[in-house]
Amino acid sequence: MSVSNKVFQFTALLLSFLLLVLSFACSKPTGGNSGGAVKLQGVGATFPAPIYKKWVDEYGKVNPNAQIDYQSQGSGAGVKAAQNQTADFGASDAPMSDEDLKQAKGELLHIPTVLGAVVITYNLAGVSKPLQFSPETINDIFLGKIQKWDDAKIKADNPDATLPANDISVVFRSDGSGTTEVFTDYMTKVSPEWKEKVGPKGKNIKLPEGIGIGAKGNEGVTGQIKNTPNTIGYVEFIYAKQNGLPIAPIKNSTGKFIEPTLETVSAAAAEMLADTPEDLRVSITNSKGEKAYPISSYTYILIYKDQKDAAKGKVLVDFLWWATHDGVKFAQEKDYAPLPSEIVKKVETKLNAITSGGKPLRQ
Repeated sequence: MSVSNKVFQFTALLLSFLLLVLSFACSKPTGGNSGGAVKLQGVGATFPAPIYKKWVDEYGKVNPNAQIDYQSQGSGAGVKAAQNQTADFGASDAPMSDEDLKQAKGELLHIPTVLGAVVITYNLAGVSKPLQFSPETINDIFLGKIQKWDDAKIKADNPDATLPANDISVVFRSDGSGTTEVFTDYMTKVSPEWKEKVGPKGKNIKLPEGIGIGAKGNEGVTGQIKNTPNTIGYVEFIYAKQNGLPIAPIKNSTGKFIEPTLETVSAAAAEMLADTPEDLRVSITNSKGEKAYPISSYTYILIYKDQKDAAKGKVLVDFLWWATHDGVKFAQEKDYAPLPSEIVKKVETKLNAITSGGKPLRQ
């Protein structure tokens, strides 16, 4: 073969190789979200963390391009993340106040996702049947007025129980918490003394001097109770259930001791449907229904009505639509009650109104 033929063949091979490299480079995404994974970061409440993490896993099977990470750091962190836009969405058990909303960088929407229960749980040896509590007894325990497990008021709530004379130790949330806000919202409704001595409802709780042990997150409170005899505290239902801790029936506004179940939490929401405002910020604690569990709550995703990034916004809206429709079956498996159908319709309206640059994201 002549030198000129060899040069020609080499040149042809080199051109073919360069064309192949150029074609491969052009086929790959060059940045952003075009043609590749869309990553979303959420921060907030520990209350719904078990169902949110389940939803993220399941939705990843439906839309493999959606890569959603949820960090359960407390409702206070979720509100701040939403206000400051340091995450793609925030999460809070308690709705934001008007003052909180004023600090946001645009119009923030509250998207309820599921219903849950804040429960009273404890660690007390020798008592087989779950203890039940009236609001008056809960008030006196957390204010330090009841200091022994065999106190007459606890005995009155539980006439068949054999109670030890052990000291009671209260455990509470030390971080900004929607679970705390739901609990304190309930307590301010049932006890004028609570409102006077502890203050109005809020994400932080300040018990009387020397009362209680603080722990971070539902996980922290649950762990403290599980590992410390004679303790009592408040956590989201699934944390007590998963750790094998007793869950106390609570006397509701009609005078009946009610266990937290899907049905009794749904009953609390049903009683408040007529009073639910268009922005969906509503309290359902101490609901008047005969079958209503009294410390029930919605939990919310906080999302801007106008999304800065259309690709991220589209995935987020589609995820929330899926979660509140197809994802309901997973919520029930995790002991969260599904939204009432009337609320689902209102959620659909909210999601349909979300835009990016003025264009609706849900087509």
